Amino acid sequence: MGYLPLAPGTWGTLLAFGVYMVLPRNQWSIIVAFAVSFALGVWAAGVGARDLWPDSPKKGDPGRVCVDEFTAFFVAVMFLPYGLTYGLLAFFLTRVFDVAKPFPARRCEKLPGGWGIMADDFVAGVYANVSLQILRLAASLVSFPYSDYFV
Repeated sequence: MGYLPLAPGTWGTLLAFGVYMVLPRNQWSIIVAFAVSFALGVWAAGVGARDLWPDSPKKGDPGRVCVDEFTAFFVAVMFLPYGLTYGLLAFFLTRVFDVAKPFPARRCEKLPGGWGIMADDFVAGVYANVSLQILRLAASLVSFPYSDYFV
C-alpha cells in the first residue's frame, strides 16, 4: 500500500474499511482485527523503518509503512454499531485526526521503533472513536433527519 501514489496512509485506511465491511458483524471480530494488526504492526513498522533508514534507529513515520493507518481504523470503529455510516465516518475522522495529530499523538511519535509509528495513529483512532461515540449519544438524545443511521 505504501507504494501507491498520493496519500499512501489513506490507501491503508481504505483497505481497513474494506476488511471491516466483510468481517463478521460483531465486536470480537473488530477487536481481533485490531489486536492482530497492532501486534504485527509494531514489529512490521519497526522493521520497515529500520530498512528504510538504516543509519538511525528512529527518524519518524515512513510514508511507505501503512499498517498504522490500517490499525487505527479498527480503533475508530470499536464498540460502535456495525454499519456503512459508522465505517465511512470512521474512515474520514481517522484520516483527519491522523493528519491533525492532536495531543498526545505528536509526542507518541517519539516512542522508539514501531511503537512510535503505531502509537500516533492509535491516538487518531481513539479521537475518531470518541467523536463517533459523542455523535451517537447526541443522535439518541435529539431527533433530526437521518438520526436512525446513528443508533
